[in-house]
Amino acid sequence: MKHATMCTITLLVVALLAGMTVATMNAEARAGGGGSMGSRGSRSYSRPVAPPSQSSPYQQAAPQQRPVSPSPFQTPQPAGGGFFRSMAGGLVGGMLGGMLFRGLGFAGGGGGIGGGGGIGLFEILLIGGIIYFIYRMVKRGRSETVASQNVYNMDNYREPVTYQPEAPAYGGPGDDLAAGLAHVRQMDPAFNEQRFTDLVMDIFFKIQGAWMNRDLTPVTGLLTRDMKGIFQGDIDRLVREHRINRLENIAVRSVEISEAWQESGQDYITVMIYANLLDYTTDDTSGQVVEGSKTDPVKFEEYWTFTRPVGNNPWQLSAINQK
Repeated sequence: MKHATMCTITLLVVALLAGMTVATMNAEARAGGGGSMGSRGSRSYSRPVAPPSQSSPYQQAAPQQRPVSPSPFQTPQPAGGGFFRSMAGGLVGGMLGGMLFRGLGFAGGGGGIGGGGGIGLFEILLIGGIIYFIYRMVKRGRSETVASQNVYNMDNYREPVTYQPEAPAYGGPGDDLAAGLAHVRQMDPAFNEQRFTDLVMDIFFKIQGAWMNRDLTPVTGLLTRDMKGIFQGDIDRLVREHRINRLENIAVRSVEISEAWQESGQDYITVMIYANLLDYTTDDTSGQVVEGSKTDPVKFEEYWTFTRPVGNNPWQLSAINQK
């Protein structure tokens, strides 16, 4: 038993270490490593929103139905009738049951006027009187209920409320993006979205190339201090482990702006990059592939956030987040 327990613990430890190793190796794949890093200002802890073309922020919100008041001409069924009918049923049922049992001989004593078995004239008259009494009570209760409802309906009459759809609700990510871009243009009237996305694509290729060469010198001006420190730490680890992360056949499918805002004298713009590439890691002495594949491309969608001092100033990569 003790041996089996030790074996189980050993297997769990091995699995944990293997998972940590895989996580570390995956974190070294391409610049950013498929993880989230860097700073998005005050939005660092919020999840980036999808671009308008994907999230469809201009879709009208589903109209909410207003409550419809009941029509004053609708008269609910009186509750009293059900009570009286139940009472009448109980009385008549009990009476008939009692007489039936007496007629069958289950009770002692005489029944009816003559004292013989079965239902007598007295029982018949008694049942008729009870039924007539209950009928009068039910009829009177219904008359009083209808009269009170008519008075209530006349005093509380209002025009029937009809359904009116709410006005389309906007103010989603698309409006926030438009407002953010407008703020950027206030300090940089020459800002153009298409030129910006083209610039982002160029920066993306330059950073991936520097990452693969394990030398950030050519792209130092394109990275904030935090991002440069993160990338350099990953590159130093690759060098220590004698590994090279190779990126080939990079194809950027789309670059779309998803967020734009200003804070503390800085412009921030987040773009979603959809791309695929061959991403694999080799041993730099033997050339053997130790992670990834030379033949199976990797598809990914990442959010890259760029920042600059407000105005016509150079942009720098400040954060990478996963979808």
